[in-house]
Amino acid sequence: MLQARAGGGLPGSDPESQGIRSEAILGFLRRIEADDLELHGLMIVRNGHVVAEGAWAPYRTDVPHVLNSLSKSFTSTAIGLAAEEGRLTLDDPVISFFPEEVTPAIEANMGELKIRHLLSMTTGHTVDTIPIMHARRDGNWVKAFLETPIERPPGTHFLYNTGASYMLSAILHRATGEQLLDWLRPRLFEPLGMAGVKTVTCPRGIHAGGYGMYMKVEDIAKFGQLYLQEGVWEGRRILSAEWVRMATSKQADNGDDPSSDWAQGYGFQFWRCRHGAYRGDGAFGQFCVVMPHKRAVVAMTAGAMEMQDMLNAVWEELLPGMEDAPVGRPDAAARRALADRLQTLSYPAAVSAKTGDASRWSGRTWQAADNPAGIRTLGIRFADGGAELELGFAAGTQRLMIGHGEWRAGELHIAGMSLPVAACGRWIRRNVYELDLRYLDQPFHDRLTCHFVDNRLRVTAVRNVWMTPGLSDAWLLPELYAESR
Repeated sequence: MLQARAGGGLPGSDPESQGIRSEAILGFLRRIEADDLELHGLMIVRNGHVVAEGAWAPYRTDVPHVLNSLSKSFTSTAIGLAAEEGRLTLDDPVISFFPEEVTPAIEANMGELKIRHLLSMTTGHTVDTIPIMHARRDGNWVKAFLETPIERPPGTHFLYNTGASYMLSAILHRATGEQLLDWLRPRLFEPLGMAGVKTVTCPRGIHAGGYGMYMKVEDIAKFGQLYLQEGVWEGRRILSAEWVRMATSKQADNGDDPSSDWAQGYGFQFWRCRHGAYRGDGAFGQFCVVMPHKRAVVAMTAGAMEMQDMLNAVWEELLPGMEDAPVGRPDAAARRALADRLQTLSYPAAVSAKTGDASRWSGRTWQAADNPAGIRTLGIRFADGGAELELGFAAGTQRLMIGHGEWRAGELHIAGMSLPVAACGRWIRRNVYELDLRYLDQPFHDRLTCHFVDNRLRVTAVRNVWMTPGLSDAWLLPELYAESR
């Protein structure tokens, strides 16, 4: 049965009409829960129809989520579009776009480096260049890349190199005169009905390319569906079939482990997968998985370190439930159970197990010791049903409402960014109060523990992800010590 979906976009359908069993999707959701994988948003598309979608409250499907390195697949697509319009070729030398940066030493080292080597992560570098770029004091990331010597012949050695993706964005800007997202807007975003896409930039304003895009989970699914349809959208060709084939085919060897989805080959900023699939992905579980032989796309946003476990759940729970024709005898009970489950996905807000001495600590102003976050004062005002956190900075005060037994939505301004956040709190001892902060457009979920003793306060923070220093510790509150007078 075909179904209209709120907000338009991709059409909806019950799973069985598209040849996938509701029980298989339920099994996937159970597996995700049993493996303790923190998904934020999910959309499953079969035959161009959405057969399952949802977000785990307080996350929402209408809030764009950071893509991390899934951004790379969009940058690759922009290069493909530019090539089709004759703005560049894949065999153009990288240094030809930046003559003012090229020295004799750079020309001797980088002369054979081409755009296709950036796309396939075969630049010849033996280190990822992005930390070197970030450390560049003058903000000239192009120069930092060009000055990092390549030690192997381009095209012969795979190394995951986010700096190469940035260079694709910088080349696009030189070749077209437009920034990455501006170039994609009329050619990709608008035809597919994608709105609200944004990105971070380098210090000189070039779109980052390798990370930092934000997009709704349905937009990720649409992108995958475009590639599944070999570049055609609603009867209009957006990308050439040849580009889709090249970008998603194996262009570089990246390992020989038959059980790993990170060792099946690499295309043009797309990963090859087991089971004949391919994907774009980003750190902590941002996925666009395309299964051509099953005519299916799975889009996920998340805050999980165990990304292989997420893919295993797709292969072992969803894939076996996909049939070549509509399911002949649908399981009505499973269909109802799936609908109910998708409507009630959530991470429940914490409830106090203890009664805290709220009146003793409420309303105090705590003077913080020097700390990297620049927090000068803290305060928590407790009231029936919730609390208010107050953080004092040199630039002013920020306040965040905290729910008790419910999530309260708010916004924090950190490092020049406005972060939508949902917060709840509970007492775990009479003098220990715990806050959960979920950043709604990020993979991050922080738990702050406030330990009160007389006129002293200690605040510690633990985050759900930690594997990628420099990314996983972004905006993480340092351990704080404070006193009230």
